[in-house]
Amino acid sequence: MSTDERAALQRHRLWGLVDRLVAAGGVQGRRLKEAGVAGGADVTLADLRRLPFTTKQDLWDGYPFEMLSVPRDQVAAVHGSSGTRGRPTLVAYTRADLDLWAAMCARSLACAGAAPGSIVHNAYGYGLFTGGIGIHQGAVALGATVVPMSGGMTDRQVRMLADLRPDILTCTPAYALRLGEAVAEAGVELPALKAGLFGAEPWSAELRTAIEDVLPIKAMDVYGLSEVIGPGVATECLQQDGLHVNEDHFIVETVDPATGEPVEDGAPGELVFTTPTKQALPLLRYRTGDIASLARGECPCGRTLVRMSKVIGRADDMIVVRGVNVYPSEVERVLLGSGLVRPHYQLVVDRRSPAVRLLVACEAVSGDPRERLVHDLHEALGLTAEVVVLPGGTVPRVEVGKAVRVVSWDGGRPPLPGLS
Repeated sequence: MSTDERAALQRHRLWGLVDRLVAAGGVQGRRLKEAGVAGGADVTLADLRRLPFTTKQDLWDGYPFEMLSVPRDQVAAVHGSSGTRGRPTLVAYTRADLDLWAAMCARSLACAGAAPGSIVHNAYGYGLFTGGIGIHQGAVALGATVVPMSGGMTDRQVRMLADLRPDILTCTPAYALRLGEAVAEAGVELPALKAGLFGAEPWSAELRTAIEDVLPIKAMDVYGLSEVIGPGVATECLQQDGLHVNEDHFIVETVDPATGEPVEDGAPGELVFTTPTKQALPLLRYRTGDIASLARGECPCGRTLVRMSKVIGRADDMIVVRGVNVYPSEVERVLLGSGLVRPHYQLVVDRRSPAVRLLVACEAVSGDPRERLVHDLHEALGLTAEVVVLPGGTVPRVEVGKAVRVVSWDGGRPPLPGLS
């Protein structure tokens, strides 16, 4: 679509969303009325930045079904976050929502070069987490063959990769690294594998290089979160230059995480999504907590959708060490960009005394890179950290779920051997 066409479609769909929220009478509808909005006719796209936000706290306060915009008997499925920070955040779907989600995941797979007849090895977890089932639905909608491996059982994963010869791999980036190691250990070839869609956790361009070093693929990022729909909100294409946001269904903004005020394109800010075509749980200006930047203009692939950068981190993932703010992905960029360490690391925030320390645990390729890495981290991030080099295989590998990049050490045994 041209920009003008898409703006007209977004405006029409936004009007419908506002009308539905006001009619539903829930927390979002009440806030709209308090803001002087009686219906969709009162709103333009330019007005969006002046409308009230929705937050994860609203979903928790309305747990499990108080924020529905349809009768409960129209809910076809319930999914939610993985609950890595505590309780999961539940999200409801109608049949039409499930069809939309499948279409968005089909778009994502097509971005990676998948087509009808492709074989998709899906190693995202299945269940309440949206990754596995979302990609599965998308592969079916695209006309591809899906291999529903889920996470774990790495030896069996390698066997299926070798025997079924998929051309597309989907999983978390951390598990892609683990699979690459296991493939090398097994001595198998994967000549059909061409591309991978890796999401569910922030990851850097340097980690992309590490994945492409151990697997014969182009590694691409896919973005989504349960509250917005799941995977399929935005995806990198084969150009690997930003994630195309499906903005005909997800209107995106970036705001200052502290003030909520809009930030300019190109500047990092908190991603905010409005979901005008969702039925069961549509959201107006949902604050994701994810930090990224936006860029506009046609991609060489031909898509005209706005592109978002890779997620730098989450607002609540920021580590503060002696007044310096840093995201784990920024440390990852320095570590892996050095070429001195393996692509496995963990950041340990040592809180055993008032003077908080950051310990960067990693595994060296060879020699002792500590002095160089301490220098590079300080030069790039202004961060004084202590680098701890551990024996190979010491940093935990991911078998199921997301990589745990940051752990807190409040006392007792160290979270990793070799720390002091």
